[in-house]
Amino acid sequence: MDSLAYKIETRSAWAKAQSAGVYSGSALDVTDGFIHLSAHDQVRATLTMWFKDQPDLILAKIDLAPLGENVVWEASRGGALFPHIYGPIPMSAVQEAIDLPLLADGSHDLPQIFP
Repeated sequence: MDSLAYKIETRSAWAKAQSAGVYSGSALDVTDGFIHLSAHDQVRATLTMWFKDQPDLILAKIDLAPLGENVVWEASRGGALFPHIYGPIPMSAVQEAIDLPLLADGSHDLPQIFP
C-alpha cells in the first residue's frame, strides 16, 4: 500500500486542526468512526464525487508511516481499497496542504500530478 494518502477538507476546518496540532476528522468521519482518506490515484474521483462546487478546500498530504496500526486499508467505492485512519492525525504527519481553487465549472484546480 502507499505510504502517502490525502485528505480533502475546508480551509477553516484545517486551520482549526493546525491550531490544535491534530486533525480529528470531519462530521462524516466522526459519524463513521474513522477519517476518510484517498490514495493518490483516488483523489480526483473523490474530489469530483463529494466536493463539486465547494469553495475554500485544501488537499492535505499525509505520511501514513507514523500513524502505524491506526491506518487500515478497507474496501469502499467499487471495491477499491481506501486508507482509513482510526484515531486523530497529528499535524506532524502532514507533509503539505495544497490549495484547491474552485473553477467556473464547479471542479477544482488539482495539480497535474494527480491522474
